[in-house]
Order: sequence, then structure tokens, then C-alpha cells
Amino acid sequence: MSEPVNVPQAAPAPPTAPAPVPSKSTTVTRTVVIALVVLLLIVALFFYLSNLFTVTTDDAYVEADTITVVPKVPAYVAALHVNDNTAFTKGELLVELDPRDYQVAVNNALADLVSAKAFKVNLAAQIDEQRHQVAAAQASLDGDQVTLTFANQQFVRYTALSQSGSDTKERLQLANSDVGQRRAAVERDTATLAAAKAHVTVLESQVTQAEAAIAAKQAALDLAKLNLSYTRIYATVSGTVANRSVQVGNYVQPGQALFSAVPDEVFIVANIKETRLGEVRAGQSVAVRVDALPERDLHGHVDSVQRGTGSTFALLPPENATGNFVKVVQRVPVKILLDDPPEKLKSLSPGMSVVVKITVRTHLFGQDNPQH
Repeated sequence: MSEPVNVPQAAPAPPTAPAPVPSKSTTVTRTVVIALVVLLLIVALFFYLSNLFTVTTDDAYVEADTITVVPKVPAYVAALHVNDNTAFTKGELLVELDPRDYQVAVNNALADLVSAKAFKVNLAAQIDEQRHQVAAAQASLDGDQVTLTFANQQFVRYTALSQSGSDTKERLQLANSDVGQRRAAVERDTATLAAAKAHVTVLESQVTQAEAAIAAKQAALDLAKLNLSYTRIYATVSGTVANRSVQVGNYVQPGQALFSAVPDEVFIVANIKETRLGEVRAGQSVAVRVDALPERDLHGHVDSVQRGTGSTFALLPPENATGNFVKVVQRVPVKILLDDPPEKLKSLSPGMSVVVKITVRTHLFGQDNPQH
């Protein structure tokens, strides 16, 4: 009988160590990191989409068609009806200049016009008188011609009688002398008639000159009245006084700036980068925020885009053909009109800084070109 074989038993496996449990601080850190990454992605996506749908710039300012008030005639300032920052309406009297010199000029021009018209009336009377003299000369000439005809007939009669011996030669000579006298009278009255008619022509030409003189005097009177009207300066638009440099008693010259008239109507000029200009179209809606009025949201629309960058019209435009060239992104002025009611725009003044946001798209694909 065989002996039993002792089979060695395998050593028991060592106990497995439990998996490490992450600490609470590690879990919080990991969560914070993930949240920050997600937040950064959301912020980046927000700015990307904002840039995709809008064109924004803070290189924008409030502008207005400011008018410089200047006199057209030299004079002393007699009255100033506005002061610094005074609001005025269209047609309101702003400045009065001393009108006395110009009133005298109007009176002189009026007197010259009256004199010229009186001279024309006098010429008309002279022409009427001269035409009567022409009629008288014509009548006298007609009478002389009749008398000359009779004298010629008498001369023929006495010639026949003298040749037949029925009358003396003395009577023939008297008849011949009478014919000569009558012929001389006809020639004299013919010359008188021609002179009278020529004088009518002279007077009529003087009438033409008188009419021209009247027109010149009338023009001088109109100019004098115009210069007199320039002594009262009225507002051409409604607005506010700014940059006043005139006082009562100052002697002002034509073209001298008295003050600036800032109109109530203002607009925005935004300088858009040329790289985004292709997306801007007239009529697109614009959100405007004024730095001086951050609590007030304004709205407008794109009116037009200037043909030319701002540097093109600068006092010293760039000359890129000479020297080293450094490419700089140019900006193009875009005019924006505000759609808010005038009461909401009263606080806006030219030169204020604004931030504009032009909506160039309302959906992800394609580009909107809304017309206002």
C-alpha cells in the first residue's frame, strides 16, 4: 500500500490595498478648473458672436453743422440779444449793429433815384414840346411850299406877258425875285423842320440814358437797403450760442467771427476700421452710448459712409511712397443719424465721446442690409 503524497499548498494572496479615495480639496479644485474653463469658453463665444453680429467702436463723437455768425458790413455793435450758452429759435434777432451810416446811405440813394425819375419826366415834357415845334415847322414849310408854287406861277405868267410886250420887265424881275425869296423860305423851313426832328431824337436818346440812370440809382438804393438790413443779424436755425467773442461797442469787420451757433440737430461720426467697413450699410440700426450720459441709451441708423479715410483729408496726409512703410489699419468716417425724439437729445453737445454698436447681422449666416 502506497504512502500518501503531500502536495504543498499555495501561499495565500496578500490582501489587496483599497483604492485611494480623492480628497475633498482635490475635487473642489478640479471642479473650479472645469468651471473656469467653461466660463472662459462661454465668454470667448460671447465676444466672438458679438463681433460677428455687430461692429463696435469707441472712436466716435457727437457732431453738428455748427454755423459761425459773422457780420457782412463793418459797424459798431449796438445791441447783443444773446449771451453765453443762450438758446435761440430760428428767425430770432441776435445782434444789432449801428445802422445810422447805412440809413444815411439809403436816404441819399433814395434822393438820387427821385432826381433821376424827375429828370426823365422833364425829358418827356421836352419831347412833347419839341414834337409841337416839329408840327409847327412842318406847317410853316407847307405854307412856304404853297407860296413858292404861287410865285412860280406868277413868274411864268409875267414871263409870257413880258415876251408879248403886254407888261414891263420890272414886273418880271419882281416876280423872279419873289420866287427866289419863296424858295429860300422853303429851304430855311426845311432845315428848321430837320433840326426839330433831330432834337426829338436827341431827347429820346436822353430818355434811354435817363432810364439807365434810374436803373442804376434803383440798384444803388437796393444795395443801400441791403446793407442796412445787414445791421440786424437773425438766426438761420434754432440752436445755442457757443464760443462768443463779441461785446456791445466792439467795431466788427465783415467776416469776423462773433460767436458760433450750435444747432439743435446733432449726429454721430464713427470712425470704423477698414477691415470691418465692408459689413456696414446705410440703414443699419445703431445703438449709441454717450460717455457723459451712461444711463441713457440712444438709437439711430447708419446714414452714409464717407468716400475716403480720415487720413486722406488730414492737413498732412501720409506719403507712403517715400521712406519706410508701416501698414496701419485706416479708419473711415461713418455718419449716424439719431432716431430718438429731440427732447432726449438736448443734452448732447458736439465733441462728446460715444460708443456705437452697429448691427450688421441678425442671423448667423448671411448679412442683413436693412433700409431705414
